[in-house]
Amino acid sequence: MPDDLQPPKPGQLLARGVCRHLAGLDFVSVEELIPAPGLRVDVMALGPKGEVWVIECKSSRVDFTSDHKWQNYLEWCDRYFWAVDEDFPTELLPEDTGLIIADAYDAEILRMGPEDKLAPARRKVMVQKFARHAAMRWHAARDPGFSLSGL
Repeated sequence: MPDDLQPPKPGQLLARGVCRHLAGLDFVSVEELIPAPGLRVDVMALGPKGEVWVIECKSSRVDFTSDHKWQNYLEWCDRYFWAVDEDFPTELLPEDTGLIIADAYDAEILRMGPEDKLAPARRKVMVQKFARHAAMRWHAARDPGFSLSGL
C-alpha cells in the first residue's frame, strides 16, 4: 500500500494540528523539509514577515529521547519549537526552546521560542528551499507519476 494511503502516524497528526494553528497566524508551512544533508525537520513555517520557524513534533518520551539531532536544526531557523500532545511530560523539553501543545486539529503556543535571526544569506537559502519543497509537493499531489526523489 502506498505511503499516502497509510493512516497518519501520531507525529504526523501533531504536525497537522500545528500547521492549522500556524495558518491562523498567517504562517504557511511544509512538512518534512530537509535543510541540510542528514537533517529533516517535521514542520518548517514561513511567516508574513519572512520569519522561519522549525517545529519538531514528538509523540512520546521515547520519540524525544531518541532524537539526537534537534540542536542541529537551530542554525536553520529564527525560532525553534517542540510540538507535543497534552499528555507529554513537558519537563523533559529544554526551557530555552518554544513549546506548542497540539493535537490533530489545532495547537496552542505555550512558550515562544527565543529569536535568533538567520543571517540574510541563510534566510535566502531557506526561503528558496521552502518554495521548492512546497512546489514539488504540490506537483506530486497533482501528478501521480511525479517523483519526490529531489526532496
